[in-house]
Order: sequence, then structure tokens, then C-alpha cells
Amino acid sequence: MRTCSKAATAVAVTTALAFALPAATASAHGDPVTVRAEGRFVTPASAHPSDALTYDTRTVPVGARISVTERVERLAGGPATTVVLKVSGLLPGRAYGAHVHTEPCGPSPDDSGPHYQNVPDPRQPSTDPAYANPVNEVWLDFTTDARGTGAAVSRHHWRFRQGGAHAVVIHEHGTATDPGDAGTAGARAGCLTVPFESGVRGTAKWTGEPIAEQPAAPTGSPARFRG
Repeated sequence: MRTCSKAATAVAVTTALAFALPAATASAHGDPVTVRAEGRFVTPASAHPSDALTYDTRTVPVGARISVTERVERLAGGPATTVVLKVSGLLPGRAYGAHVHTEPCGPSPDDSGPHYQNVPDPRQPSTDPAYANPVNEVWLDFTTDARGTGAAVSRHHWRFRQGGAHAVVIHEHGTATDPGDAGTAGARAGCLTVPFESGVRGTAKWTGEPIAEQPAAPTGSPARFRG
């Protein structure tokens, strides 16, 4: 039995509250770094290139808009990463799943690879809630309003490994949390290529200081999440 994520309530926020990044916390190790990517959805066969691709035009219509903003703060206790997703022009009153993925968007929905995981699951595809959870991954589930507008925020006390995250994928329904289904959210309906921390892919805007190379992936037990 698939259980939709309680994290959808935790990370999805109302449009009025979520359409701006939280105020930056003073950093003990330099200014915050911000990456932003945005686009209008087109099909992979479109003659008009875009970093935003729709694979299901009924669920993510052509012309709908998406933006993703990442903010990395270097605090005395370690890094903090905030990811904000905003969408418009989608189906009204619908729950969508959304996650950060490891590869850029491509002509095929599977081109964006698996979910980014702070502590990678040694067994892939990952459906173990010890790894596939909104603490170890970036979940951005949202429900659109009557105008088809939605937003979500996810905040973590870690940062992406350099070159490890490249896209945000929108799925057809909210994210499951049950063992064997954890992290799944149905078909990949849309994708936005995002140059998380690198500023080298797509048409994203990059501001802030350069990011030092991230160390290798951590090992051991990931953070636990109770769904």
C-alpha cells in the first residue's frame, strides 16, 4: 500500500508564504551563495530549447513555468542548504511530488537519474525509508491552488556534493513513505535542469563566492525519518 508523504505537509507551503526565500542567517564563513534556474515547459521535441521539459503535457502543460532557487549558508555549525520551488500554470488543486535528481534533464524522463541522497543507499533503486526520506533527500512536494500555482521549501544541514545534483523533477503524485515504495511518486511529468552550486549548466543565474570542491559522499547510517 502506498502512503503519500506527511513531508508534503511539512515542506509544501502556501503561495503567500513561500514565494520568497527566508531571510539569510549571518554566516561565520562567508556570504551566502545563491543559484537560480527558471524556465517555461516545452516538450523534448520542441524547436525552442528550454531547461524545463514536460514529458506529460496533461499533467505539466506546455507553457507552465517553474523556478528553483538554492541558497547555501556557511554557518559556524556547518553548512545549511535551502531549496525553494515555485510553479505556475499547472493543473489546479492537484498534489505533485518533486525531488532533486542527480543528472540534468534530457529527452527521456529517466535521463535525470535517481534522487540525490546525502548518504547514498547502497541498494538502487532506493525505496528504503532509512535512505529515501525528506531528511536524506530533497523533497519538494506541493499542491497547486485554484490557479495552478504552487510552492515548496526544503532546508537541510548539509550541502550538495560538487557535481552531484543537476535537476528538479516533478512527479505525477505525492511521495510515498512506506518500505518498498519510499521516495516513489509516480511517473516523471516534468524536469528543470538546475546547476546546483556550480553555475555551469543551463541558463541559471549565479551569484556569490565560488564553492570549494565537496568531499566524497559520507558513509554510514543516514538520518532517520518517521513518516
